[in-house]
Amino acid sequence: MKRRAFITLLGGAAASWPFAARAQQAGRAYRLGVLHNQGPQSPQFPPFYDELRRLGFVEGQNLIVDSRGYAVRTEQFPAVAAELVKAQVDAILAGGAAAARAAQAATRTIPILTLTDDMVGQGLVASLARPGGNTTGISILATELDSKRQEILMEMVPAARRVAVLADANTAAPENMRALQEAARARGVELAVHLVERPERIGPQIEEARRGGAEALNVLASPILYARRLDIFERTAALRLPAMYQSPEFAEEGGLIGYGPRITQMFRQLARQLAKVFSSEKVSDVPVEQPTRFELAINLQGAKAIGFEVPPSLVLRADKVIE
Repeated sequence: MKRRAFITLLGGAAASWPFAARAQQAGRAYRLGVLHNQGPQSPQFPPFYDELRRLGFVEGQNLIVDSRGYAVRTEQFPAVAAELVKAQVDAILAGGAAAARAAQAATRTIPILTLTDDMVGQGLVASLARPGGNTTGISILATELDSKRQEILMEMVPAARRVAVLADANTAAPENMRALQEAARARGVELAVHLVERPERIGPQIEEARRGGAEALNVLASPILYARRLDIFERTAALRLPAMYQSPEFAEEGGLIGYGPRITQMFRQLARQLAKVFSSEKVSDVPVEQPTRFELAINLQGAKAIGFEVPPSLVLRADKVIE
């Protein structure tokens, strides 16, 4: 390698070396506890661990993942959180508000990182800039995004006079549901809210929405609904029910349309926050972050399969179109 090229490479890499070196010089392994509805094979986890690896925290070397909290049912969160605390993990990655609350109930000292709809509104942190306590993470602007998705859904099905919302009873805020209903009413649309408390109720609630005359479905953000997204794709397709989802990845995986931040990118953000905590930064001083990029993805192949035609004006606005 030529000397100039070597110096350029050296300079580019130097910025990341001190960060990784601080973690490795201590000669210790960091224990991460996971508390999540989904298993390690879920799409968001490989980018999360890849980002940690880039920052010097490598699973099997100086990072030990306590995996007992993968693929846990919501009602099991408190018991598993208590087990993770007893195991003296260095941090807990909590999937959603229910998991974060269970972790907070189990410990006020171990750092908790989570991704939820509205971390301030849900009472998980004091503020975005200064979260306080032992919790930080990503707040995904759910209320604003739910409203925006509803607007896009009504634009996609302009003749619809009855629309349904599928929401997680464990995370749905009543005031948000009322706001969505009022916004729909202002457009002359009746909005029915269907809440699910557990995964096995998802299919029946979708069918009930269709029987009630719903002409479109807005599937809100939720760890439970995300974990069962493939089942939701199959059920809505069988019922020929156009559905809107929480991120562009849903459309890429078989859903009709998705709008929001990429889940994989948000988990990379979480990894960077966790790396700060592992590097001795107080979790109370790590600001809660929010997504900055939002994408609209439309699956025309899926639309064709259910005999639905997406308005051309909406297709032109999409960041990604699956033909």
